[in-house]
Amino acid sequence: MKREKHLVGYLLMAGLVALAGCKGGHENKPAPKLPVAQVSMQEVMTKNVRSQIEVVGTVQAAQHATIAPRISGQIVEMPVVLGSQVHKGALLVKISAGEISARLLQAQAQLEQVRRNLAREEKLQKQEASTRETVKSLQDQARIAETAQKEAQTMLEYATISAPFTGIVTRKIASVGDLASPGIALLELENEKVLQVVAQVPEGLILKVHKGDVLPVSIPAAELTLTGEVAEVAPAADPSSRTASVKINITAGTDIRPGQFARVTLTGSEEKFLTINDKAVFSFGQMERVFLIEDAGAAKIARLRLVRTGARYDGQVEILAGLAPNDQVVVSGGEKLQDGQPLDVQPQAKNGSLLRAQEKETGRP
Repeated sequence: MKREKHLVGYLLMAGLVALAGCKGGHENKPAPKLPVAQVSMQEVMTKNVRSQIEVVGTVQAAQHATIAPRISGQIVEMPVVLGSQVHKGALLVKISAGEISARLLQAQAQLEQVRRNLAREEKLQKQEASTRETVKSLQDQARIAETAQKEAQTMLEYATISAPFTGIVTRKIASVGDLASPGIALLELENEKVLQVVAQVPEGLILKVHKGDVLPVSIPAAELTLTGEVAEVAPAADPSSRTASVKINITAGTDIRPGQFARVTLTGSEEKFLTINDKAVFSFGQMERVFLIEDAGAAKIARLRLVRTGARYDGQVEILAGLAPNDQVVVSGGEKLQDGQPLDVQPQAKNGSLLRAQEKETGRP
């Protein structure tokens, strides 16, 4: 029995030694040699540019009027509908003004009577049959009657409302038969031929915007990108929003309508950032990586490096983290590279230009 135990122990030890020998033989097996990859390279460049900041705005008509009456009365005529094109001076609203018409007739009658009395007394004064005081009193009465007549005439003119400029009816609130009241809007008129973009600019940028500046403007709904000239800049900022209003004249078009959403691009401060060709960046899941070219004696090898990228423009990509100026990266031929693979580097690729775009909005996106 004792001999059998010793025999089992010897067998276990022999098995462990054999396993150890097998493991050691596997570790010492040389790794397969990677082939030389032919690639082109580019140095990481430093760019000095001014950042571009976008603010939101709204397309508005430069000429806009809310039509409201100055007198009370029933609307008897309104020959326009929503969307009507009207010319300057065209009738928009007519209000019944019977009382004002009667007042005007009364004022005219009183004026005629005073003028007759004044003419008679002036004749009598020449014949020394009337006094200067009587004539002067009638002259004062005549001036008062003329003022009353002009007042009634003006009030009667208020009963007819005409278009102050050529435009289109964008809102119609009242209709024929409604009672018009002073100051209560009846309709709205806009000149769609002269448009502006009204944007709220942060107080930190308002000092960089001046009347006459030309700024890029985009209107997503119309799929248009154009330029506009700054027409007005608010001299003070709104304390609640810390922004100031800027009005930019734009060219009217068939696809542009008042009320549309717009974006205005402003030039920010000068910044430095790194850029490389976007072909040098490879996506790996949620990560982005590049291959650096590293000297290994007389040879060059590829080293994997994770990076964080920013804006992309014109074939270039901004590098926010992971690289340093003058680092050499693989531009082409890096799709199947492995870390440590030897490289045959071709002449340097040309570096293009990149403009960084930072979007900072004061409204909805």
